[in-house]
Order: sequence, then C-alpha cells, then structure tokens
Amino acid sequence: MGILEVKGVNKRFGGLQALGDVNLSVQENTCHAIIGPNGAGKSTLLNVLVGKLIPDSGSVMFDGNSVLGRKPHEINQMGISRVFQTPEIFGDLTVIENVMIPCFAKRDGAFRMHAYETVAAEKDIREKAEAILEDVNMLDKLNMHAASMSRGDKRRLEMAMCLVQEPRLLLLDEPTAGMARADTEATIQLLKDIRVKRGLTMAIIEHDMNVVFSLAERITVLAQGTPLVEDTPDNIKGHPKVREAYLGEAQV
Repeated sequence: MGILEVKGVNKRFGGLQALGDVNLSVQENTCHAIIGPNGAGKSTLLNVLVGKLIPDSGSVMFDGNSVLGRKPHEINQMGISRVFQTPEIFGDLTVIENVMIPCFAKRDGAFRMHAYETVAAEKDIREKAEAILEDVNMLDKLNMHAASMSRGDKRRLEMAMCLVQEPRLLLLDEPTAGMARADTEATIQLLKDIRVKRGLTMAIIEHDMNVVFSLAERITVLAQGTPLVEDTPDNIKGHPKVREAYLGEAQV
C-alpha cells in the first residue's frame, strides 16, 4: 500500500471522459511522475487529489483516509501541499511574510492570526520561516517584495510556503514551466535536496522529460484519461505504448 492510493477514478465533463478508471499508487519517500500528452488528464487528476474536483466514481486515500469530499484546506491539513504551475504568492508582501502566512492559517482555511498572537510565538514562526528559506536558497532575499522577483524565485518561494506547513506529500504541477535551462537544473537539484532533508514524498506533473527522469523512481503515463503504463524510468524510455501516445505511432 502506498501513502497515496487512487483506485478506479472516473471523471466526465459532459461527453468528455477526462479520467477513465485511473489507478495510481504513490509509495512513501519516493517521487512519482505523472506524464502524458496534452489533454491526457494530468491536471484533472491533480485537481481530484487536492479536492478541487470530485470524481464521478472511485476512491482517493491518503495514509488510509479518504480525501474525497474534503475542502482543499482540509486536505492541506492532512499533509498534502500543492505547488501550482503559475506560482500563487502574495506579491505585495515580502518573501519572509509570504512564508510566515501559512503558519497563521485558521482551521477554516482563512489566513489570519489566532493562536500565535504573542511576540514569542511570532518569533518562533519567523525562525521556522527563515530555516525554510535557507533550505530553498532564498535567505538573502527574505525582505524583497515577492512581486519583484523572477519566475524561478517565485516558484521557490511557493515551495517554501508549502514546506513551512511540513507536508508529507508535495504535489508539483510543472515546477519548471517557463524556466531557462539553468533555472531548471537548479530546481531539479533543489527538489532532490529537499526530499533528502525533509523526507518528503513527491508526485510531479511535468512535460520536461529531463526533469522527470532526473527525479522520479516511478512514472505513470496517461493518454486520453486512461493509464497506459506504470513503471520505472528505465522501462518507460522507448516503451512502444509511450511512443505511440506521444508521437502517434508505435515503435517498430
């Protein structure tokens, strides 16, 4: 049994079968990639995992508990955090303020102070945020306004906002999208370092196969909402079903 178990998940939008009988098992302390051509159902599956969509049938279990029917902030409190394809940060706040905000989240998901209203508690939270920023190599930018940063830095800041909540599972939606090659390589190394230091489980959606093969121990390939193959990176490379899904023709 994996820490995340997806069984028989189906989702339709009108006449479109977005997900068809999807089964997925993500093992703890691994990185599991979900790949496929455009329209394969990757984003739909991710939205099911974080509570933004409810499937028509099937189950999604995290550490033995169902995530279905829970609000996104409740899933977050279970230990699942998501890094979006377009970084979701507070541009008018500083880097350190962005990382401290999740620590003030109420149980209803609202970002406001509640149990941390003493100076000592706020000092503890700041120290925790600074430690996370050091992990993502942003400690020297803690007083910068988030809106003024590069896309790569905004992505690292969003990762820090997730990590400060101490998730057990980090979901990453195209973490290197729009990045230059140097930033992509830096992000790959950063994710490797975070996994080792934090003992994180990761599930990643990514089009850049260099990123996928650099990070993932297991890969699930989707095509038209249906899993084609789940295997190790070495066995995925050159697989005829994968070649057919991406190139439109089977390998001879």
